Amino acid sequence: MSTAPSDTFHVYDTTLRDGAQQEGMNLSVADKLAIAQLLDDLGVGFIEGGWPGAVPKDTDFFARAKKELTLRNAQLAAFGATRRAGVRAYDDPQVRALLDADTPVVTLVAKSDVRHVERALRTTREENLAMITDTVAFLVGEGRRVVLDAEHFFDGYRYDSAYALSAVDAAFSAGAEVVTLCDTNGGMLPSWVGEITAEVSSAVGHEALASGAVRLGIHAHNDSGCAVANSLAAVEAGATHVQGTVNGYGERTGNADLVAVVANLELKRGMTLLAGNGLRDATRIAHAISEVTNISPFARQPYVGASAFAHKGGLHASAIRVDPDMYQHTDPTSVGNDMRMLVSDMAGRASIELKGRELGFDLAGQAELLARVTNRVKDGEAAGYTYEAADASFELVLLEEMGQRPGYFSVESWRTIVETVPGRAAGPDAEALAEATVKLSAGGERHVSTGEGNGPVNALDQALRDALTRVYPEIERFELIDFKVRILDSEQGTDATTRVLIEHTDGVRSWSTVGVGPNVIEAAWEALTDGHVYGLLKAGVEPL
Repeated sequence: MSTAPSDTFHVYDTTLRDGAQQEGMNLSVADKLAIAQLLDDLGVGFIEGGWPGAVPKDTDFFARAKKELTLRNAQLAAFGATRRAGVRAYDDPQVRALLDADTPVVTLVAKSDVRHVERALRTTREENLAMITDTVAFLVGEGRRVVLDAEHFFDGYRYDSAYALSAVDAAFSAGAEVVTLCDTNGGMLPSWVGEITAEVSSAVGHEALASGAVRLGIHAHNDSGCAVANSLAAVEAGATHVQGTVNGYGERTGNADLVAVVANLELKRGMTLLAGNGLRDATRIAHAISEVTNISPFARQPYVGASAFAHKGGLHASAIRVDPDMYQHTDPTSVGNDMRMLVSDMAGRASIELKGRELGFDLAGQAELLARVTNRVKDGEAAGYTYEAADASFELVLLEEMGQRPGYFSVESWRTIVETVPGRAAGPDAEALAEATVKLSAGGERHVSTGEGNGPVNALDQALRDALTRVYPEIERFELIDFKVRILDSEQGTDATTRVLIEHTDGVRSWSTVGVGPNVIEAAWEALTDGHVYGLLKAGVEPL
């Protein structure tokens, strides 16, 4: 377990505020509390909870957080704006709401681009600086640690560097602990961010920054695809406070992915930034937050994505069999992830051997078996199968080639009937019009079962379950949780080959199987039957 980092570097998460602005994301107060607890488990230093006073849900969040949230590693920050033009900070209701949130840290957003001052705020340069000074001084006087987010800083600096620097100076002079340089539009490149941050560091004074009395931060958006790189460039140039969101959430193309930023700094630069287990819990926490937000994890996300350490090419597999580090930039366990071997038409014998090892089979030295499995995978992929997304199907192929596939049942025949009655109600409340009949042998007996369902595949699933549960009651726990259909040669129209991927769960584990056929029903039948075989196998059931 890593020790808690010192206060010489800030890891500041803004998932609950800036990240929540992502299109399609709608977090309840309970969601925000759950995510805040996960962020604290990750070991970040600061959690920005939202904008009290401006967003009722955020006001409620801070009220409940005082009673329900126990943070071990992080401090909670309330976010808001500097006072309005022509109003005292003490009298501004939005500023008072920041105090009422009762957080140890308050983060203020302020204009640092003179064009925004004059066109958006419609006030003078001098009044904007007074707004910064008055609000920071008031909050510091009330015992708050103050972070000032200098909005549109980099764009503003390139347009009028003197005024942008005057905003930074006003905040520090009034007692702000951090001034965060924001690439609000996300259009900067790393070299620009590095150069400007270095110039600001020089203007602020290296001695002041080195003492820790004040610090510069970076807040990057990803519109140019450079948010993580820009964050690292700012750190190289002297920033000691980084802001970002877990999974890179945020409006437009998102914010800097905080996990990637921290992982690069810890694993590549040797810094210690997170408390507790830190990065070793990163994959689990990133995926847990995805569950709360109801946004599917991005498989190719650096470090924590399911494909981050997945290898497909046969050449890669040959090298990895000798030394995993030859095709991996870091140890996947350092971020709580794992290496995966993908089996596809690109697979060679080394890929099959490594995948077999991953599944618990020692195939070393079994050249003939490896050749058979490799050829079968290549032939299968050419016919439309995809094993990289269906580990269960691949394991069944491997067992079959080893002569160890269990024979839980044998199918005599199956059929489906779809009835259409003109004028009958349609939609989700319509009566089921699909019927399926399955005939199979299991447990030494012949079983005939009929099922009805919402469509032919659902009817087949019901009939198959009914027949098999008479012999294998364990199947009652199996649940179909995902069903994907892909038309492989669409130019053939209704005569196209179809691929179906089905995912099952037994409440403890989940597994995916693949089926291919001239139509969706035949493809689904293959995936359904393989799914039940695999589920029984993993449940430790012996064929009857």
